[in-house]
Amino acid sequence: MLDNKRILLGVSGGIAAYKACALASKLTQAGAAVKVVMTENAKQFVSPLTFQALTRERVYDDTFAEKEPDKVAHIDIADWADFIVVAPGSANIIAKLAHGLADNMLSTTMLAATCPVYIAPAMNVNMYEHPAVQENMRTLKKRNVRFIEPGEGYLACGWVGKGRLAEPEDIVAFLQQETYPKQLLFKKRVLVTAGPTYEYADPVRVFTNPSTGKMGFAIAEQAAKLGADVTLVAGPVQLETPTGVNRIDVTTAEEMYEEVTKRYPDCDIVAKAAAVADFKPKTVDTKKAKKQPGDVVIEMERTKDILMELGKNKTHQILIGFAAESNDVAEYAQDKLKRKNLDIVIGNNITAENAGFRSETNEVVIVEKGKDPEYLPLMTKRETAEEVFARVLTYEKKEA
Repeated sequence: MLDNKRILLGVSGGIAAYKACALASKLTQAGAAVKVVMTENAKQFVSPLTFQALTRERVYDDTFAEKEPDKVAHIDIADWADFIVVAPGSANIIAKLAHGLADNMLSTTMLAATCPVYIAPAMNVNMYEHPAVQENMRTLKKRNVRFIEPGEGYLACGWVGKGRLAEPEDIVAFLQQETYPKQLLFKKRVLVTAGPTYEYADPVRVFTNPSTGKMGFAIAEQAAKLGADVTLVAGPVQLETPTGVNRIDVTTAEEMYEEVTKRYPDCDIVAKAAAVADFKPKTVDTKKAKKQPGDVVIEMERTKDILMELGKNKTHQILIGFAAESNDVAEYAQDKLKRKNLDIVIGNNITAENAGFRSETNEVVIVEKGKDPEYLPLMTKRETAEEVFARVLTYEKKEA
């Protein structure tokens, strides 16, 4: 999957630079054309000659070494690359990229690049966890830079923790996975909902459910990997926004309804994975209700059925619903498919072991128009998201 891919490997200063040699070799063996850009600090650890021997290409390490008069080197190699991998990504180079500095060959080239960028951080655990470094990484993620997570273990500095450069073979595998599905949903607008809603009875008491939002976030992440323009409307959850996803935070069912319905007409695919409250208190106290002797009765009223509303107003959209059930999952999923005018329903048994709310895995049945229910084995929620979009892509071809 890396055959004939043009990869620009950026090597910054750090002891992990020695692993970049193995990475350059493995990328070349995988069929990629590799060019290397080094910082001056990187050359303190590894010689440019090493990379030249491994890639059989000139190594770029000086912004002003213009060896071809008809080309500006940092512009030329930025245009040449299909994607850029910075490994190791030091705290210094991450800071420079986050703030748009261009004071060496690598940072200058990166400012000129329009291709996808991947950074594999490597540094001391305390440096990695420093608020400044984390903020710089968040800034880059908002610009669609993808990070290849560092490993945990014994570090060269003697500390034990997160900060070790990902192994070269793991970086290659990550890139292979990234390049395989790209652009299958290019120019498609995908709307995803995730997490619970909070329905307040007073300023401190809410009605909610155990949803963590992990399934919806996995759906949004997969859609972005496939090249879609993704908007994620999320209830109150503690999850990091997937790379390349536009996130909108809401609290109540009413807020989610407003955000979803106003965006719906322009969407191509909607995945309604949020566990929205069906009922809310009819009245909300503005002050905390004090404890009183005896029982308390709170009158409830129905919230708006977002998915039903979307089904009624569906035109060209592919509409995906989720059915969290405790029994007869396939039957309830099929009923929901027909009753709400959906195209696909993902049903899961919330009482099954290692599935449902708060778990990392799901065991689902996929119900689709005109097909028998398809039962999938236990798998991670990311794998489930991949299976969902495999059906979406097939569905689109069928309907085209």
